[in-house]
This record gives sequence, structure tokens and C-alpha cells, in this order.
Amino acid sequence: MEAVATPDVTNAVAPGFASISSGSEEDFIINIGRRTYFAASSATIDDTARMTLDKQAEFLRANPDWYAKIQGFADDPGDTAANRKLSQQRADAVMAYLVSKGVERNRLWAKGYGEDRKVRDCAELECKAQNRRVVTNLREERDS
Repeated sequence: MEAVATPDVTNAVAPGFASISSGSEEDFIINIGRRTYFAASSATIDDTARMTLDKQAEFLRANPDWYAKIQGFADDPGDTAANRKLSQQRADAVMAYLVSKGVERNRLWAKGYGEDRKVRDCAELECKAQNRRVVTNLREERDS
């Protein structure tokens, strides 16, 4: 009886991922990362966020047809107006960083949403950290 060889799939591309083209929105989301996170009550970009933003800047410079809407968010402790202001400061900080890395300012716009649009609605501080974020969303044209 002849043995049937099993193909080596160790480095095979996972189903559904073989068709992701370089420079696409899917490429940005999966390979670059669109979220950056912040410490509580802070709009300071830390080293971890800087690594993601450096990759975002490189992607945007290499793909000049994309625009980016930069959306800032906050967790829910504190005053609603203060959270909206903080979320705008976070979005503005990310936008300024991307511009400092060579992305044209006219391709970017920032909007803070405060504590709206939570990723998680939870009570634990560790869980709330997921809501202290900025999301860089690619767009084919500017919107509001």
C-alpha cells in the first residue's frame, strides 16, 4: 500500500486572507493597526502608540489616495464635556503626530466623540482602558 503525502501547510495563508492586497483598507486594519490607546486622563502618545502611528504614517505616505478620519474616544469616568474635550485632544495629538511623520495635513481630519461609542461597557478600570483610544479610519474622500 502506497502512503499518501500530507502537504506541509505550516506557512500557508489562512483562508480568507490570501486576497488582501497591499495598500487596501483590509491591509491597513490587519497588518498596520488602526487603534492607539491612552492612559487615563491623558492625550500623551506613549511608545506603544508611537510604534503603531509610525506604521500608519508609512502606510499613508505610501498610499496617497487614502484620506484618514481620526476619531478620538474617552472612557466614562468624569464629566461628559471634559471627556469630549479629552477625546478631541487625543485625536488632535494623533493627527499632529502623523503630520510630523510626513502625512499631508489636508488628508487628515480629527473628531472627538467623548465617551460615546464605547468598545466595552464595563466597571473595571482595566476594561475601561479599551475605551481610551483613537481609531484611524481610512476614507476614499473627506467626510464630517
